[in-house]
Parts: sequence; C-alpha cells; structure tokens
Amino acid sequence: MKYVATSDRNAYDRCIFHVLDHEGRALLILGLGVYPNVGVIDAYATLRVGDTLHAVRASDALGEDRMRLAVGPLRIEVEEPLRRLRLICDDAELSYDVTWTADFPALWEPHHLQRRGDRLTLEGRRFVQAGGVAGVVRAGGQEFRVSPGGWTGTRDRSWGVRPIPGEEGGRFAEERPTEGFHWIWCPVRFEDRFLMVIVQEDADGYRSLSEATMVHPGHRDRQLGRPQPEIAYRSGTRHPERALVHLGDLRKPQELQVEILTSSPLAIGAGYPPADDWQHGTWRGRGWTDRRSYDLTGDHPLAAYGVTDHAARFRLDGRVGHGIFEHGSFGRHDPSGFADFKSVAP
Repeated sequence: MKYVATSDRNAYDRCIFHVLDHEGRALLILGLGVYPNVGVIDAYATLRVGDTLHAVRASDALGEDRMRLAVGPLRIEVEEPLRRLRLICDDAELSYDVTWTADFPALWEPHHLQRRGDRLTLEGRRFVQAGGVAGVVRAGGQEFRVSPGGWTGTRDRSWGVRPIPGEEGGRFAEERPTEGFHWIWCPVRFEDRFLMVIVQEDADGYRSLSEATMVHPGHRDRQLGRPQPEIAYRSGTRHPERALVHLGDLRKPQELQVEILTSSPLAIGAGYPPADDWQHGTWRGRGWTDRRSYDLTGDHPLAAYGVTDHAARFRLDGRVGHGIFEHGSFGRHDPSGFADFKSVAP
C-alpha cells in the first residue's frame, strides 16, 4: 500500500513465514514489513539449530516501488499470488532459497482489536495459510535440504495499526498499565486439511479473540467451537512442554494434542517486543544490516515477556500434522494460576 487511510505513525503492513522440520532439527522464521507513516521497510530471518539461533536483520528507507519486497540480503518474490512465493536470503551468516507453495486457501483470522483506555492501539486484518516448502537452508556450516514430505510452511499476513517503538507513555499508559496477556496462535497443516486455533485472554480470563476453524478443500469451513487449552509448563517457567486443546461442538468433542519440537523466542533476533537490540519499524538509517548468533542455553530475560514460536507435532482424530504453537503468557492470568509478572509454573 502506497497510501494508507490514517495518519497514525503505527500504520503497518507485514508478513511472517515459518519453515519447520518435522523432527525439530531446524526452525526458520522470517518476515518483512513496511511502515508507511515513518518511511521504513525492514525484514528479518532467524534459524534455530540445536541451541544456536542465527539471525539476519535489515532496514532501509521505504521506496516508491511497493511491489519490490526486498531489504538488504532478504527478499520475497510473489510468483503466483496466494499460491507460490519464493523466500530468499543471500548472506554469509544465514542463507536460504525456499519456494513456499499453498496447499490450502487463505483463511481470514478474526478482526483483531486492542484498546488502552479509550484509545485504539491495535487494529489488524489478517489471513493465514499453510503449505509445502522446498529448497535449501544454510547456516553455521550446516545445510538443510527442504522438501514437502519432511517440512511444513505456514504464513500470516496482516495490516492495519500496531504499536512500534517511539510511542510516548502518557496518561493511558500510566493509569492503565498492562496487567496480563495470554495468547495462543496455532496454524496446523495436516495432509488433507488445515486447522487454525487462536486464543487471546486478559488477566482475568476475559477472551477477546477465540477461533477454531477447520479448512478442508471441497467442504465448507467447519467451526470447532470455543477452544479450551490445557498447557503443561516446564517447572519454574512459562515455557510449554506440551499442551492439549479441547475442540469440537457438543455432538463431537475432539482433543488436539501438541508436542513441542523446538522453540524460538520472537524477542530474540526477530525484532518483536520487548527486544532490546532491534524492533520492527525503527529507523536505523539507509542500508542497515545486522548479523548475529544467540546462544539459547544462556539467560535471555526479555524472552519471558514476549511471544515464543514453537515448532510442534499435532495429533487430532487419528491424524498427525505439523505447524506452529505460538504462545505468550506474561503478567497475571487467573485461569492459569499466575498472579503477577514474576509468577511461574510450580
């Protein structure tokens, strides 16, 4: 979009891709965003292999050609809209050339709204899609041959208004501090169908987003009622080790089993809040590129106050699928028994 219908500095248009190995050996996360009212375009890619996270980030001035989705060594080529995209990074730290091909039609996610006091702070329209991936990924002296049989690709595209760094605190931030936030975003690709689950709750358990929809080509999309998650956290943390999500209507209740394979905190390398080394939409000057590796065995305190993407294996009604169990829980959350920002699982 070259012109947006708002002067809000937080206007954005962004995408995220996940490319995950079914055995949990590697998780590639990449994205690109434009921020028209601050004149910034940026992109990132992170690859977790073992306990190392390789990251490449790039930022530049937003140009006139909005069809050119490229920043530094990172680019996305739309070969066939909503069907086939090519994902490329040509960098010494991390490189890949992967073709993403849709297996299912795009699914609208619920209209996403958040307010602080009377002010609208986030309004996003989004769609999600799952597919197959093929190509090659290289980092840290290792090479992964990506193929649809052993890898899965998911993607999300959103646009609207979403906070970027630089917003002043003001009255609403002072008088209405965030008490707690609980989030699950879960796209799952099965062989012949696609499942999307979303849960967002406030500190007291009030649910502002709730979605469970099955996409089965040739059939009408099926709504699976109000998802009810049960998460088993690692002791002393809020890191999920496994989960069970209750789905289905009264006629046929179902259980989605979640087995975590590997994890990547979005506040480490990927630029999501509360990252302290780079965040989306920030002006770093023209032609900025940053490369680094993170040791995930070390202590990263900020990761506990952001969202983490978990590559996962899922089981539902005798079928095995793969996808992302994205989860964030910080602050108070009464249904989970967390009293404040310091609370963790026993």
